[in-house]
Amino acid sequence: MTIAVTAVSGQLGREIAVKLIDKVGPDQVIGLARTPARVDQFDIEIRPGDYDKPEDLLASLDGIDALVLVSGMAPPEARIQQHRNVIDAAKAAGVRKIVYTSIQGPDVDTAFSPVVQSNRQTEADVRANGLNWAIGRNGIYIEPDVEYIDSYRAKGVIANSAGNGKCGYTTRSELAHAYTACVMRDDLNGQTVDLNGTPITQMELAEYLNAAFGTDLTYRAMSSADFVADRTAELGDFIGPIIGGIYD
Repeated sequence: MTIAVTAVSGQLGREIAVKLIDKVGPDQVIGLARTPARVDQFDIEIRPGDYDKPEDLLASLDGIDALVLVSGMAPPEARIQQHRNVIDAAKAAGVRKIVYTSIQGPDVDTAFSPVVQSNRQTEADVRANGLNWAIGRNGIYIEPDVEYIDSYRAKGVIANSAGNGKCGYTTRSELAHAYTACVMRDDLNGQTVDLNGTPITQMELAEYLNAAFGTDLTYRAMSSADFVADRTAELGDFIGPIIGGIYD
C-alpha cells in the first residue's frame, strides 16, 4: 500500500510521515508539500501538494492507495475549498482511502468556531466522497506550552481563558501514532474519533510544568475577550483570534 501525507513541511504532517515510514518503510510513503524543494528531512519522494492547485494534486496522487489530509492553515472560508480540491483529486486519481486530521471544539459562539465549522464541513465532504475514510479530531497540542516555558517562567503565571475548564492535551507524536492506525486499520473505516489525553485543568498543567522544569507557576484566569485581545496583539489579526478562542 502506497500512502501519501499532505503538508509534510509542517509539524503534524512531518510526524505522521515519520510514523508511517517506521510502519511500512520509506518506499511506501509519499510526502506532499507546497514547495517540495524545501523539504529535505526525509529520504522519501516529495511531490507538489499545494491545496490551491488541483492539477498538481491530481498528478501527485497518481498511484496512491491511502491519503492523509492534514488540515490546512488558510482562513476558514478558503480552507473548505482547498480541502475539497484535495478530496476531489484523490477520488479522481483512484485513491481508496482518506484520513482527515480534524479538530475538537464548539462550532458556534466562540472566536475559534469558524475554524471548527470549516473542519466540520471538510468532515462532511470526506464522508460524502464515496471512498473509505477515517477522521480524527485533535485535542490541544501540548508542545506550545512547553515551548513557552521561558515566557511562563518570566511572568510566573499561565494566563488564559480556560478558567476551571479541562483540556485534553496531546503531543503531535501521539496524534501521528493514532493517524497511522487510522490509515492501516480497516476496522477504523467510517469512524470519527476524538484524539486527546486525559483532560486536566490549567492549574494541573502548571503543576506538571513545575515538576518538569523546576518552575513555580500559578494559573490566572482571563476573560475570553481579554485573552483574544492579548493573543491578537501578539500574533496578529488572523491567528490571534483563533488561538485566543481555543479554550472556549
